[in-house]
Amino acid sequence: MAVYLDHAASTPLRPEARDAWLAASEVTGNASSVHGAGQAARRLLEDARERIAAVLGCDPIEVVLTSGGTESVNLALQGTWWARDPDRSAVVLPDGEHHATLDTVSWLASAQGAEVRPVPLDESAAIDVAAFDAALPGAALATALVANNEVGSVSDVAALAASAAAADVPLHLDAVGAIAHLSLDFAALRGPGAGRGGLVALSVAGHKVGAPVGTGALVVSRHARMGAVLHGGGQQRGLRSGTPDVAGAAALAVALELTAAERAAEAERLRALSDRLLIGVHDIAPEVRLLGAPDRRLPGHLHLLFPDALGETLLFLLDSAGVRVSTGSACQAGVAEPSHVVLALGRTDREARSVLRVTLGRTTTAADVDAFLAALPEAHRRAAASSARAGSRS
Repeated sequence: MAVYLDHAASTPLRPEARDAWLAASEVTGNASSVHGAGQAARRLLEDARERIAAVLGCDPIEVVLTSGGTESVNLALQGTWWARDPDRSAVVLPDGEHHATLDTVSWLASAQGAEVRPVPLDESAAIDVAAFDAALPGAALATALVANNEVGSVSDVAALAASAAAADVPLHLDAVGAIAHLSLDFAALRGPGAGRGGLVALSVAGHKVGAPVGTGALVVSRHARMGAVLHGGGQQRGLRSGTPDVAGAAALAVALELTAAERAAEAERLRALSDRLLIGVHDIAPEVRLLGAPDRRLPGHLHLLFPDALGETLLFLLDSAGVRVSTGSACQAGVAEPSHVVLALGRTDREARSVLRVTLGRTTTAADVDAFLAALPEAHRRAAASSARAGSRS
């Protein structure tokens, strides 16, 4: 049986979320219809919205249901851009963001004339707070990962939100990879009296917490100015038109509630397992380096640099041994590229191609860690030999 250690890409569907999805799917009716069947669906939808809001620390009306993280990020960034003050054209963009953000901002720059203000990462791959603060004055919007999706380092998002509020710049936080492991309170991060600036949007995706793929949400402050990306029936405050996915909302609510209830205990368990895995890796290959923050990182998230082997080769050798890991984000359509996050840390192109991302999750056991460690020596030996042969031919 395969060992799955790629939970940062997607984590297994929770049985409870599946059951909630199936039960809600039995309810016939469009939640936008005014007849009895439609109103029954509406009650299920609004109940799910209230439960999601309770977990995320926002008002139910601020929960905009989406198809996942990519749509949420696009709505937050494009929508905020459409509604910006006309004399503001800069987007504050930290290095190392997820490609859903990078590609959206790239489109805003090429097609809409946005000026991109980059912000460096610190040595641990967290966002440099001082540099972020310095880039804000007069910007149209800012965005930031709560935790880096490749390296797992957690940024000081409370400080970032406070800086954005002081500069009166709307801020979007990408919490897609973080919400499974970190408790985030939207209202507390936004703070009192933030107005149209400060934290105005926060993205989450269902498949990171055990809800079905294709579910997600964007929290949008009731004070935000945001335009729509999808137009139609004016559902969800006019920000996301379309027939509401009642079953998906019900499943997402259950998955988020269970995640919140388990989070503290799971964090402790995953830290212990990741420490065990890291010690085992260093016993096998002492030269391997853990990238990112040693402490301020997501539990169960390990980004490993193998100086003498290519990550892609290691990945395929481990996969053939029944162990599933990754080299970084799963959102690059299977294209092998050097990690832009590792490059942002000042590492070489070769080093950026020599990383493995090993991420543990709710279903990970000690036996899974042991299976990885059992498969690694042969995979590492063969990957290092392959790299040496390629080097001798170059």
